[in-house]
Amino acid sequence: MIKTTLLTLLGLVVLAIAVVAAIASQRPDTFRVSRSASIAAPAEKIFPLVNDVRAFNTWNPYALKAPEMKGGYSGPFIGPGAHYDFESRKAGSGSCEIVQASAPSQLKMRLVMTAPFKADNLITFSIVPQGQTAQVTWAMEGPAPFVSRFMGVIFNMDKMIGTDFEAGLANLKARAEQA
Repeated sequence: MIKTTLLTLLGLVVLAIAVVAAIASQRPDTFRVSRSASIAAPAEKIFPLVNDVRAFNTWNPYALKAPEMKGGYSGPFIGPGAHYDFESRKAGSGSCEIVQASAPSQLKMRLVMTAPFKADNLITFSIVPQGQTAQVTWAMEGPAPFVSRFMGVIFNMDKMIGTDFEAGLANLKARAEQA
């Protein structure tokens, strides 16, 4: 009786894994997450808060939720080549480097994660003036290997990352709207 129950449970677990794997195999091999916010400040005031890696880390939600984060800056602090290495139990380990800056409307960063998983993603900040405000979009895109797609069936990665982006944009808004 116990042996039959255990075999049945094992069979159900194997079936569940197979179903999740089948769903994951049908998902795209790339991902994109983005969030936007309206900020009551001109693009010229917002852009420096993204284009300077030190200023970026004053509102970056990943740096703020991991105060024990160890990090180091290299290259220029502002614009292409500005580089930040980080290591944290909560936020992971890796590096972020500004690879393209078109003031005051767009900035691109390369995010390379080494832990808790390996990833190489592109982050884009777009700043679109709208009268006395600006629409700021924070987006991240990159490859979605099978393991990532498998985990995405179980966990809503868009919601998890998107929630952090929303918090970051709220932090950026507070900083940019200060008098």
